[in-house]
Amino acid sequence: MTESLIVACPSCNTLNRAPRDKLASGGKCGHCKSPLFSGHPVALDATSFDPHAVKSDIPLLVDFWAPWCGPCKAMAPHFEKAAGRLEPTVRLAKINTDDEQPLAGQFGIRGIPTLILFKHGREIGRQSGMMDAAGIESWVSGMLGG
Repeated sequence: MTESLIVACPSCNTLNRAPRDKLASGGKCGHCKSPLFSGHPVALDATSFDPHAVKSDIPLLVDFWAPWCGPCKAMAPHFEKAAGRLEPTVRLAKINTDDEQPLAGQFGIRGIPTLILFKHGREIGRQSGMMDAAGIESWVSGMLGG
Protein backbone atom coordinates (compact mmCIF):
# COMPACT_ATOMS: atom_id res chain seq x y z
CA MET A 1 0.00 0.00 0.00
CA THR A 2 1.32 3.44 -0.95
CA GLU A 3 2.00 5.95 1.81
CA SER A 4 0.10 9.24 1.49
CA LEU A 5 1.56 12.57 2.50
CA ILE A 6 -0.09 15.87 3.32
CA VAL A 7 1.15 18.56 0.91
CA ALA A 8 0.26 22.26 1.10
CA CYS A 9 -0.62 23.87 -2.23
CA PRO A 10 1.84 26.64 -3.14
CA SER A 11 -0.97 28.70 -4.70
CA CYS A 12 -3.88 28.53 -2.24
CA ASN A 13 -2.27 26.82 0.81
CA THR A 14 -4.95 24.11 0.86
CA LEU A 15 -3.76 20.83 2.35
CA ASN A 16 -3.87 17.90 -0.09
CA ARG A 17 -3.34 14.19 0.47
CA ALA A 18 -0.99 12.77 -2.17
CA PRO A 19 0.65 9.36 -2.64
CA ARG A 20 4.39 9.61 -1.92
CA ASP A 21 5.31 7.67 -5.07
CA LYS A 22 3.30 10.09 -7.25
CA LEU A 23 4.85 13.34 -5.98
CA ALA A 24 7.69 13.33 -8.50
CA SER A 25 5.23 13.11 -11.37
CA GLY A 26 3.36 16.17 -10.17
CA GLY A 27 -0.15 16.30 -8.87
CA LYS A 28 -2.64 19.13 -8.68
CA CYS A 29 -4.39 20.83 -5.81
CA GLY A 30 -7.86 19.46 -5.21
CA HIS A 31 -9.10 22.98 -4.48
CA CYS A 32 -7.53 25.36 -7.06
CA LYS A 33 -6.13 22.78 -9.54
CA SER A 34 -2.64 24.39 -9.49
CA PRO A 35 0.41 22.10 -9.58
CA LEU A 36 1.55 21.01 -6.12
CA PHE A 37 5.19 21.44 -7.21
CA SER A 38 6.57 23.89 -9.73
CA GLY A 39 10.32 23.76 -9.10
CA HIS A 40 10.26 27.33 -7.77
CA PRO A 41 10.38 28.73 -4.23
CA VAL A 42 7.06 29.76 -2.71
CA ALA A 43 6.64 33.23 -1.17
CA LEU A 44 5.25 32.80 2.34
CA ASP A 45 3.76 35.20 4.85
CA ALA A 46 2.30 34.89 8.36
CA THR A 47 -0.92 33.36 7.01
CA SER A 48 0.63 30.82 4.64
CA PHE A 49 3.55 29.78 6.86
CA ASP A 50 1.76 27.19 9.05
CA PRO A 51 0.20 25.11 6.26
CA HIS A 52 3.65 24.65 4.70
CA ALA A 53 5.87 24.47 7.81
CA VAL A 54 3.64 22.78 10.38
CA LYS A 55 0.85 20.89 8.64
CA SER A 56 2.63 19.59 5.53
CA ASP A 57 4.58 16.34 5.60
CA ILE A 58 7.13 17.81 3.17
CA PRO A 59 10.18 19.38 4.89
CA LEU A 60 10.32 23.14 4.30
CA LEU A 61 13.49 25.12 3.63
CA VAL A 62 12.91 28.86 4.20
CA ASP A 63 15.17 31.62 2.93
CA PHE A 64 14.73 34.65 5.20
CA TRP A 65 15.80 37.59 3.02
CA ALA A 66 15.23 41.29 2.25
CA PRO A 67 15.13 43.13 -1.09
CA TRP A 68 17.93 45.56 -0.11
CA CYS A 69 20.34 42.76 0.89
CA GLY A 70 23.16 42.22 -1.64
CA PRO A 71 24.03 38.66 -0.51
CA CYS A 72 20.30 37.80 -0.58
CA LYS A 73 20.05 38.98 -4.18
CA ALA A 74 23.20 37.06 -5.10
CA MET A 75 21.86 33.86 -3.51
CA ALA A 76 18.37 34.10 -5.08
CA PRO A 77 19.23 32.35 -8.39
CA HIS A 78 21.03 29.58 -6.49
CA PHE A 79 18.01 29.10 -4.22
CA GLU A 80 15.79 28.97 -7.31
CA LYS A 81 18.05 26.34 -8.89
CA ALA A 82 18.06 24.28 -5.69
CA ALA A 83 14.24 24.37 -5.63
CA GLY A 84 14.15 22.72 -9.04
CA ARG A 85 16.43 19.95 -7.81
CA LEU A 86 15.10 19.38 -4.28
CA GLU A 87 11.36 19.30 -4.99
CA PRO A 88 9.29 17.25 -4.24
CA THR A 89 11.48 15.93 -1.41
CA VAL A 90 11.74 19.42 0.13
CA ARG A 91 9.61 22.53 -0.44
CA LEU A 92 11.64 25.76 -0.75
CA ALA A 93 10.15 29.06 0.33
CA LYS A 94 11.13 32.68 0.80
CA ILE A 95 10.08 35.06 3.55
CA ASN A 96 10.75 38.77 3.10
CA THR A 97 11.89 39.90 6.56
CA ASP A 98 10.93 43.53 5.85
CA ASP A 99 7.32 42.54 5.12
CA GLU A 100 7.12 39.77 7.74
CA GLN A 101 8.93 41.23 10.75
CA PRO A 102 6.89 39.24 13.32
CA LEU A 103 7.88 35.95 11.63
CA ALA A 104 11.52 37.03 11.45
CA GLY A 105 11.36 37.91 15.14
CA GLN A 106 9.66 34.64 16.05
CA PHE A 107 12.62 32.74 14.60
CA GLY A 108 15.30 35.09 15.91
CA ILE A 109 16.58 36.16 12.51
CA ARG A 110 19.58 38.39 13.25
CA GLY A 111 21.29 38.39 9.85
CA ILE A 112 20.24 37.64 6.30
CA PRO A 113 20.23 35.56 4.28
CA THR A 114 19.38 32.87 6.83
CA LEU A 115 18.10 29.44 5.82
CA ILE A 116 15.99 27.42 8.26
CA LEU A 117 14.92 23.85 7.58
CA PHE A 118 11.63 22.80 9.19
CA LYS A 119 10.07 19.37 9.52
CA HIS A 120 6.54 19.15 10.96
CA GLY A 121 6.91 22.67 12.37
CA ARG A 122 10.16 21.97 14.18
CA GLU A 123 13.40 23.68 13.22
CA ILE A 124 15.94 20.99 12.38
CA GLY A 125 18.70 23.16 10.92
CA ARG A 126 19.82 26.74 10.42
CA GLN A 127 22.50 28.25 8.20
CA SER A 128 23.36 31.94 7.81
CA GLY A 129 25.18 33.50 4.91
CA MET A 130 25.17 33.10 1.16
CA MET A 131 25.35 29.61 -0.34
CA ASP A 132 25.41 28.36 -3.92
CA ALA A 133 22.91 25.77 -5.21
CA ALA A 134 25.25 22.83 -4.62
CA GLY A 135 25.94 24.03 -1.09
CA ILE A 136 22.24 24.40 -0.34
CA GLU A 137 21.49 20.92 -1.70
CA SER A 138 24.38 19.35 0.21
CA TRP A 139 23.44 21.06 3.47
CA VAL A 140 19.78 20.01 3.17
CA SER A 141 20.75 16.45 2.31
CA GLY A 142 23.02 16.28 5.34
CA MET A 143 20.34 17.70 7.63
CA LEU A 144 17.75 15.19 6.41
CA GLY A 145 20.16 12.28 6.70
CA GLY A 146 20.29 11.50 3.01
